[in-house]
Amino acid sequence: MKTHVKALVVGGGAIGASVAYHLAKAGWQDVVLLERDELTSGSTWHAAGLLPLFNMSYATTHIHQYSVEFYKTLEAETGLNAGFSIVGNLRMAQSKARMDEYMVYATTAETCGVPYEWLTPAQIKERWPLVRTEDLEGAIYHPTDGYINPADVTMAMAKGARQRGVEVIRKRQVDGYEWTGSEWIVRGRVMVEKGGNLVPSEETFEIRAEHVVTCTGNHAQRTAQLLGIKIPAIPVEHQFIVTEPDPALVEYRKTHGEHPVLRDADAKWYVREERGGWILGPYERGAPARFEYGVPDSFRADLFPLDLERIEEEYMSMIHRIPSTETVGLKDDFNGPICYTPDGNPLVGPAPGLRNMWLAEGFSFGITAAGGTGYYLAQMMVEGEAEIDMASLDPKRYGSWMTTEYAARKNEECYEHVYILHHPDEEREACRPLRTAPVYDAQAALGAQFGCVNGWERPNYYAVEPKSSVAQSGTDGARPAPQGGRSAPPHGAGAILGQSEVQPIQGFSDHDSRSFRRGGWWEFARQEAEAIRHGVGLIDATAFTKHTVTGAGATAFLDWFTCNRLPKVGRINLTYALTEAGTTRTEYTIVRLGEQSYYLVSAGAWTAYDADYLRKAAEDFTAEHGAPVVIHDVTSQHGVFAIAGPKSRDVLKELIKDPDPDTALSNKRFPWLSARQIELGMCPVNAIRVAYTGELGWELHHPIEMQRYLWNALLAAGEKHGMRLVGARAQNWLRQEKSYRAFGTELGRDATPAEAGLDRFIDLEKAFFGKEAMLAKGIRSKCVTLLVDGPADADPWGREALYLGDERVGRLTSGGYSVHFGKSIGMGYVKPELAEVGTKLKVKMFDQLWDAEVVEDSPYDPKNTTIRVDG
Repeated sequence: MKTHVKALVVGGGAIGASVAYHLAKAGWQDVVLLERDELTSGSTWHAAGLLPLFNMSYATTHIHQYSVEFYKTLEAETGLNAGFSIVGNLRMAQSKARMDEYMVYATTAETCGVPYEWLTPAQIKERWPLVRTEDLEGAIYHPTDGYINPADVTMAMAKGARQRGVEVIRKRQVDGYEWTGSEWIVRGRVMVEKGGNLVPSEETFEIRAEHVVTCTGNHAQRTAQLLGIKIPAIPVEHQFIVTEPDPALVEYRKTHGEHPVLRDADAKWYVREERGGWILGPYERGAPARFEYGVPDSFRADLFPLDLERIEEEYMSMIHRIPSTETVGLKDDFNGPICYTPDGNPLVGPAPGLRNMWLAEGFSFGITAAGGTGYYLAQMMVEGEAEIDMASLDPKRYGSWMTTEYAARKNEECYEHVYILHHPDEEREACRPLRTAPVYDAQAALGAQFGCVNGWERPNYYAVEPKSSVAQSGTDGARPAPQGGRSAPPHGAGAILGQSEVQPIQGFSDHDSRSFRRGGWWEFARQEAEAIRHGVGLIDATAFTKHTVTGAGATAFLDWFTCNRLPKVGRINLTYALTEAGTTRTEYTIVRLGEQSYYLVSAGAWTAYDADYLRKAAEDFTAEHGAPVVIHDVTSQHGVFAIAGPKSRDVLKELIKDPDPDTALSNKRFPWLSARQIELGMCPVNAIRVAYTGELGWELHHPIEMQRYLWNALLAAGEKHGMRLVGARAQNWLRQEKSYRAFGTELGRDATPAEAGLDRFIDLEKAFFGKEAMLAKGIRSKCVTLLVDGPADADPWGREALYLGDERVGRLTSGGYSVHFGKSIGMGYVKPELAEVGTKLKVKMFDQLWDAEVVEDSPYDPKNTTIRVDG
């Protein structure tokens, strides 16, 4: 066994075999894979081997698509047949809402090159007469999909890895990791059979590795303990049963080919053929998490007792859908652990706080994801970044606040939600509320309907209705105004309602308001957006990520770390940190407090992600230059309210303590893109004159312990000015009217800031990290804003394909409704030559193409006159 290697892969299931294979294929020599038992002895051996392409995630869809294509090549390379049965995948729908879900998904599939077909109930019945169809609305069919033998495909990848020089070693358990500053020392013991169990022997081993990848599956909690980190990957029980041969199926197969994998999402199961019978895999309610604190030593390739009562409903629905199964007996059953994460996406990428330690954990669809995970993770390790944005799978999307209890309960929920309608506006309920701002209860009492961002509760919108004495707002939106001008208010007197003019709707259900089209929340968000455009609104932005950067090296470090010039003291700027590959890693608003003192604000969903990158970069800079840089995460110390709209200055004048309150907020004393320490009543506030909505406004960063006081003061001051409480959904619409890019949508690790159209925030006169790589990439695509003449009852969600004639030429990354233009709006990426203003395109929504036109950046108020207005 080698003792010094380039990369050590820990775990010999499908994921580990693929990672080892792809690292070797990418050119790395000296790769070793360790497995504590036998290859495939984890969840791989009892996996059903399905290869579902259906996924709402852009990155995960790419991963799955790569796997399907890659598995088809293995036999030619290795001589091993992986048992890939390309039978297709038929995903049936019992409701129109389910068909809407499939249509929303389908356009994501198009952007990733995944083929699909639509089938009517009659067409399903004609092709597969054993399936009952009279209660179906239709189906989506993937002809290139199917299933594979999990053990065979793992062995094929392992053989391919060996052929490329990888050493695969079984019966080796890792017991410890030590980082020396330049490499990992991995220590462990040789495992031996004893009384039917696998136990550690006295024989030890030690390997020094430049890089380590953990692919430990059900053992992820043990891995987390050894590394001193948190990994929210905990298994959940998954049952599937195998029936005896079905005479009707046997007879059918005499003259017909194999059925596709059948999925009745509304019944929460999949079914596929198995030697003349059927395999039923349900995703039922009540499946428990297991091994929260580690897998017992006695548990090897074992199973749990079957709980048939728990899956009775799903079993009966299979009989309904395939009536011939009613008299067929059960042949076999499986109930094994399958790893999950709180959001269902795996954890792929650098481990938090550690150098050269990579995670590939938490795979609930491990066979489907194995090939693509190995491919894209190898790109990250070898080339510095993958060709697609892998941020949605990054292990650091969960912070240190995450506990074992949280992960276990959320993973159970995620399992239960595999076949529940995946509304783009859904908010799942388990483990909430957890992280709350001091005004959470007050917001809830005023009708707030919350979303969850990095564990924080954040108002999405306020479910309110006008008091009886106030006229209801019209529902037909704003009348369009010329570009650059202010839109006219909605029809009807008194349509812009302040908070004192509305009251919470009793018994309102956010769950019932979700939709793939315009949900029940849409009108509330529209009114909130109008309130900011024409009056004043207050947004809770406490979830923002906040860091301080200080020390003798702070200025030099940030100048190297970000691509824009640094602001002067008392000023702010918007800037970007790049990846090694020159793409966008993080967006920051930088507030310069002093010569060597900075306050950084970034996206609330990415606190641990940003903190890890920032600290590692600062460590590297200090090691090279010697000047100390001190980083502090102060996210939980400061609350943030954003006040915006033409009347926002009027509200703040009511509260500001200043010798001359009438001029304290003027352009002369408090210009746009500046920051000042002010006092609002008794609350000290770090006020930043910036607004994510494109209106006159300020962010009010305040001590979290004073938030209730400031909230009450703002509401009282805002009452006479008709101030309205506003949620994140209206803000998202408004920022698109200004073409403000958002991290995780327009901004990510697959596009450079230049491709995102952010040239004005890139200072090419200075040196900064990633500059050369960014310039070398050139402009492969370009970010644009489009106005869409879409369906009357729907807006784009930001995952739709863009067409020029019959050619797919791009995709949306954000979508919503524009109150200024009275129509749908979206942002996305197209070929550079199509980024010109006036270009006519089509956007795919609900299986139809709708007119879309590229408009100028910041189509609402392109000259920023409303933001700069004086007073």
